[in-house]
Amino acid sequence: MLRFAPSPTGDMHIGNLRVAIFNYIVSKQLKEDLIIRIEDTDKERNIDGKDKEILEILNLFSIEYKSVVHQSDALKYHQKIALQLMTQKKAFACFCSDDKLDELRQKAEIEKRPFRYDDFCENLSDETVLNTNAPFTVRIKRPEQNIKFTDLLKGDFDYAPFDVDSFIILRQDKTPTYNYACAIDDMLMDISVVIRGEDHVSNTPKQIHIRNSLGYDKEIKYVHLPIILNAQTGKKMSKRDDASSVKWLIEQGFLPSAIANYLVLMGNKTPTEIFTLEEAIEWFKIENVSKSAAKFDIDKLRFINRKHIEMLDEMRLSKILGFADIDIGKLGKIFLEEASTIKEIKEKISPIFAPKNSCEGFEEEFLKLKECLQKAPFFQDYEELKKYVMEQTGLKGKNLFKPLRYILTGVDNGPNISDIYPLIKNYLGEIIK
Repeated sequence: MLRFAPSPTGDMHIGNLRVAIFNYIVSKQLKEDLIIRIEDTDKERNIDGKDKEILEILNLFSIEYKSVVHQSDALKYHQKIALQLMTQKKAFACFCSDDKLDELRQKAEIEKRPFRYDDFCENLSDETVLNTNAPFTVRIKRPEQNIKFTDLLKGDFDYAPFDVDSFIILRQDKTPTYNYACAIDDMLMDISVVIRGEDHVSNTPKQIHIRNSLGYDKEIKYVHLPIILNAQTGKKMSKRDDASSVKWLIEQGFLPSAIANYLVLMGNKTPTEIFTLEEAIEWFKIENVSKSAAKFDIDKLRFINRKHIEMLDEMRLSKILGFADIDIGKLGKIFLEEASTIKEIKEKISPIFAPKNSCEGFEEEFLKLKECLQKAPFFQDYEELKKYVMEQTGLKGKNLFKPLRYILTGVDNGPNISDIYPLIKNYLGEIIK
């Protein structure tokens, strides 16, 4: 199996989505199941409803998965296996208070060395542990040998026991810490490949150490994807960047197919620039993804989005715009010369149907034209309509075309009325009312 394991602690950002997409593609290529594991054991940071939001976004991007599990549901397994590790003397109860740990942390800071636990509680006798009533955490003993693994993108890693440390696996309330729960779940779920962000590289030796301590020797392959930088600032995309939020991109009118296209294209060798996820499954190679940070350029995404809108069936585009008419879909594509998102196209179409009471500088002409158009018979052709209006009102030149454009489109400029009219003629009654 493969797994996508988000935490319900905030909006899904593009880095998360990229991880989900790559897991989906590789699961299809390997013909292995993909599961969604909501990592919700940190109760204080969980936000109500974020797990549902994550699944809604995955469905929006047509990312198929076998099942959804919540990490918190496996609590009894996490506790049971921790107890097993303690019984085998591979983990131990730690009674050190937060104050004591802060003191050790400050000492390490003063001595300019990395903070590591001093293993004070590791050698306490069973009798001492039994007779101590203070709350305790459970720590896993540090490994005796180096932990080595190979990342499919970044190559070989080698961590000394000091780097891995005697880290906490169960908190005082006996809920599992991230690395422990993650390692146990990957083992229980028979995960074969882990694809995630490079901020998890230092977690990997800890998770391998937990599984080694349990005698689990199946090798899990790892791929740690480089971070995403803002192309404009050169800095890591953060929550302050609107474009880092998938929800924001969707609200701005970027199509899921275009976002997915760009996230696969970014920092990657692809045979073509514009493609669908289904097409990417045919040629995608995870090892071809760049080892360097990918740069997210919103203007590049706009270009790709425009291409995906162009590829949309006109009826489908019409429905996305809130209609059910091929003509409105065609109208939307006319505005692609000036717009690159669904939101921008809607902003171009909206004035056509908005109430229009006057036209600045052409107030009299506007009223005369409006009255004429309200009484006019239906014309299939714009030239015929124009001829009829000129005959009925006597208007010509800018006194005709300025207010006529405004009545029909709600704006002073834009594509030729001759191109727009055939697509809005069936709505004239509503437009001129």
